[in-house]
Amino acid sequence: MENSLKTDDEEDLSQKCITDAERRELLAALHCRLFWVGQHIPDYVEFEGEKYPLHNYVWELIQKDTLTINEKSRIDKCIDIISEKEKKDEKELEEKPLTQEQAKALYHETAGLLRAIMDLKEIESGALKESTKRFKEQFVNQRVKDARLWLEFLKNVSK
Repeated sequence: MENSLKTDDEEDLSQKCITDAERRELLAALHCRLFWVGQHIPDYVEFEGEKYPLHNYVWELIQKDTLTINEKSRIDKCIDIISEKEKKDEKELEEKPLTQEQAKALYHETAGLLRAIMDLKEIESGALKESTKRFKEQFVNQRVKDARLWLEFLKNVSK
C-alpha cells in the first residue's frame, strides 16, 4: 500500500539511483593514480554565486614564460577555491542519491577540478614548464633519429 503512495517521479528516481558499489567505484576512480587522463578542466567554476572562467585561466597561465609573485598568490587562492568546490562535489558523490547520469556528470566535474588543481600546482612550481621542455627535446631527438633511419632505409633500397 505504501508503494502506491509514491509518485511516478519518485519511483523512477529510486530505480535509476546508483548503487553503493557504483558509488564506491566512482569514488575510487577519483583517487587512482591516473584519474586525470582524458578529463577536461571545466570551462567555468562557480564560487559564491559567481562564475569564473577556469579553463581559460589555466590555459593563459600555461602560456606564460614566468609568473609574478602576484600571479602565484592568485594561483594559491584559486587552488583553495577549487579545492573547496571539489570537496563539496566529492561529498555529494559520496552521499547524495544520484542517477547514473548525474553521478557520471558529477564524477567528471570533480575529476576536472582535481586536474585543474594538479595543473595549477605544476604551473606555480615550474614543473609543467620543465616537463614540457623535456618532452619537446625528446620529440625533436626522436624526429632526427627517425629521419636518419629513413635515409638509411632509402640508401639500402636504392642499392
